[in-house]
Amino acid sequence: MNLDKVIFAFFIMLAATLNFGFFIGDIADPDHHHRLELYAAIVISAIATVLKFGDQTHLGAVVLAASLVADLQLIAAAITWAIVEHVTNTGLTASAMSSIVSLSGGALLANLISVVLLVIETVMSRR
Repeated sequence: MNLDKVIFAFFIMLAATLNFGFFIGDIADPDHHHRLELYAAIVISAIATVLKFGDQTHLGAVVLAASLVADLQLIAAAITWAIVEHVTNTGLTASAMSSIVSLSGGALLANLISVVLLVIETVMSRR
């Protein structure tokens, strides 16, 4: 068993599940989406991205790209949340929350692609 692969798989799946936990719920209701869960998803996703640096395979490059997309989407969601709450005078409206959750949905899709590619890579390495 390759410990590096286990650690990476753990973090990529943890990033996906944290992102799913933030994403699930009424899209416009801030009570269904906790900011700390979004920040935890960002941190774990960033760790998973850093762990994938150095993989020289083509599939590894695609997984890294998917991780970078997830990071970008989650960071954009956090920036949107910060701007809405601290810069604008409107506060966290249903429309703003919908945008934040939609961005995290894009990150969730990228995380799911990473997990699928990880499974494909695992199956291919067995042969």
